Amino acid sequence: MARIAGVDLPRNKRVVIGLTYIYGIGNSTAQKILSEAGVSEDVRVRDLTADQEDKIRAVVDKYKVEGDLRREVSLNIKRLSEIGSYRGLRHRRHLPVRGQNTKNNARTRKGPAVSIAGKKK
Repeated sequence: MARIAGVDLPRNKRVVIGLTYIYGIGNSTAQKILSEAGVSEDVRVRDLTADQEDKIRAVVDKYKVEGDLRREVSLNIKRLSEIGSYRGLRHRRHLPVRGQNTKNNARTRKGPAVSIAGKKK
């Protein structure tokens, strides 16, 4: 099992798909990484040679992934909250940040609906 950036890649999947298991690497970034490393996208993770793994690791190290990226995102949210910006306020109140309506939906961000007791017609 190939271990890249602290993540075990699934053995039976193609390398381009396996790389997307790393936080911060999507499909297009995975393709760029493989082309830069000179590894075919069609190779399975189990068929990678040690040399190919090392090349992929070297390229992935150039990107901000996993813990560093998570830390940066959380610090950005904390900074927005501390400076009192509108976006920070929305984060603090667990409401949608990007201008979505909240009259009817937004249950993902708000959590499960809480009924109000004693409200009758």
